[in-house]
Amino acid sequence: MPQILPKRMKAVVTAGNGGYDKLVYGEVDVPVPGPGEVLIRVLAAGVNNTDINTRLGWYSPSVSAGTDQLTAAPAETANSDGGWNGASPFPLIQGTDCCGLVVTAPSTHSALTGKRVLVRPCMRPKGFSQPDMVWMASDFDGAFAQYVKVPASEVFTVDCAWSDAELATIPCAYGTAENMLHRAGVKADDRVFITGASGGVGSAALQLAKRRGAIVIASTSPSKIDAVKSLGADAVTGRDAGAFEFLKEQPIDVVVDNVAGSDFGLWMKLLRRGGRYVSSGAIAGPMVQMDWRDIYLKDITLIGCTAWDEPVFPNLISYIERGEIRPLLARTYPLDDIAGAQRDFLMKDFVGNLVLIPPDA
Repeated sequence: MPQILPKRMKAVVTAGNGGYDKLVYGEVDVPVPGPGEVLIRVLAAGVNNTDINTRLGWYSPSVSAGTDQLTAAPAETANSDGGWNGASPFPLIQGTDCCGLVVTAPSTHSALTGKRVLVRPCMRPKGFSQPDMVWMASDFDGAFAQYVKVPASEVFTVDCAWSDAELATIPCAYGTAENMLHRAGVKADDRVFITGASGGVGSAALQLAKRRGAIVIASTSPSKIDAVKSLGADAVTGRDAGAFEFLKEQPIDVVVDNVAGSDFGLWMKLLRRGGRYVSSGAIAGPMVQMDWRDIYLKDITLIGCTAWDEPVFPNLISYIERGEIRPLLARTYPLDDIAGAQRDFLMKDFVGNLVLIPPDA
């Protein structure tokens, strides 16, 4: 007997650029999948920096502050260029991470029906040879809801014993981290320095770099050093003047940095000749200073990462199924407490990821 689906669902709708008051919890229509799309019942949805940045309009070139500073004083007017690809299509259901259950699928993907899946949030509509991309929850409605519709090609089944909330920690943070390591060509015995190693992307990058056999030096706040060491880091430094002195004794092959801000110039000096710097974020602030001679005199390669390469997400699924990485679920929240979850996210008093749980459909 065909499943009878509700007409309405609970969701958090982001009404526009601004503060937490823009996060409106209520009822909206259940999305109707089009040709080639599946409808997914959301089981758990991760919280990410990109959800906050999109709400704040942080991606606009007019913004020079870090995420924390902009959160304290959100813009009163909308940024027409504050999303991944220009203006965000508000009102918008955000939620970049989705673990869910496929409830309807096109005949070409009928085997997906009833399967627990992860959604690849970074989608490449023109193929992986072109840089064009769209992001779930930034360019179209995402997973902060009871249901979401996505292209069937972006849905991946995963066979593991992890909980729904644990799986929801994976897509954005681990996908972003794996893409950076893939682009930077991280390999066994590379000396890799990871900034912000207690955060979602940083802690994922640490695990994934160790999986590749790299020697990992991680940076975090002093209160989290022991927790970051437990993830397998070969050495952990605090964020203080002594960290640079410690690191420069043995030059670094790859810097994996989502922090940027005032320390950016130091990381260039840590890199060995021919080293690689890779980044997909700038939570401490997008405006940086450096000595440009460090780039050309040492033949440094700078790598920016937003669009994910083709192997990245299938690789992550295989790592999960083979038990090569583990989830770092810090806390869960009901969907209607999204503002509380995002406030806690910005406090950064945890290691790993926060996840929202929608009400039962």
